[in-house]
Amino acid sequence: MAAISGLIRVMEKAARKAGGRLRRDFGEIEHLQVSRKGPADFVSKADMRAERTIYDELLQARPDWGFEMEEAGTIEGADGMPRWIVDPLDGTSNFLHGIPHFAISIAVQERKLGSDDWGDVTAAVVYNPVTDETFWAEKSRGAWLHDGRLRVSSRRSPSEALIATGIPFQGHGDFSEWSRIFGAIGPNVAGIRRFGAASLDLAWLAAGRFDGFWESGLNDWDTAAGCLIVREAGGFVSDFRGRSQPIHSKQVLAANDVLHSKLHKMLAGALK
Repeated sequence: MAAISGLIRVMEKAARKAGGRLRRDFGEIEHLQVSRKGPADFVSKADMRAERTIYDELLQARPDWGFEMEEAGTIEGADGMPRWIVDPLDGTSNFLHGIPHFAISIAVQERKLGSDDWGDVTAAVVYNPVTDETFWAEKSRGAWLHDGRLRVSSRRSPSEALIATGIPFQGHGDFSEWSRIFGAIGPNVAGIRRFGAASLDLAWLAAGRFDGFWESGLNDWDTAAGCLIVREAGGFVSDFRGRSQPIHSKQVLAANDVLHSKLHKMLAGALK
């Protein structure tokens, strides 16, 4: 069992506080579905309230750190200090339609030594308010679900692998690229799932529930926490060219080492 650090406790406290409010708001969605106005404005307000709750909690704990947030954007911290990368509601469309699959994602990114550029992600929390599951990781300390150690699956054959993805939708993503990748991977794997929350897809990959994941056109706040959790669970994360960076958002391919290599070969062949 891992000793939970003070930093992870701060992150989990913020996520749980915002998550409690999201659960209550989610309970109202069923009633809003039948209203003439619809739930879109309500969900937007729920998203912003959750972000404000997380911001207030993290700012109180680390007042000199910066922020990169989905709604509020970039807030600079003191020189040389880390920043929080926050998605207060990953899976907004699920939330909007009353589908109980969404998460809060919080990550910590450090400055590169002697530089103003951003470097490694060193701490991560992905919290599912519906299931009350907290996936977390710290660099070099492993990945965990509550107090249980996480490891990516050991499946080596694509024919046994369940792969998660995100499908392009109106105004987002490249349908042609996705279709080519799907055409290459789909016939060779046991199944493909699209659940609609990238942070949870990556956390579930770390937990062995999924065996692989690919998506493009995401943002840093969608993947910053999930990438670290996968890596600390023994997985590999890269872009579509196989390059590794601290955060992958525009292109993400993740799996265990053997499946990553095989999936990358399929994907690369599809994009030639």
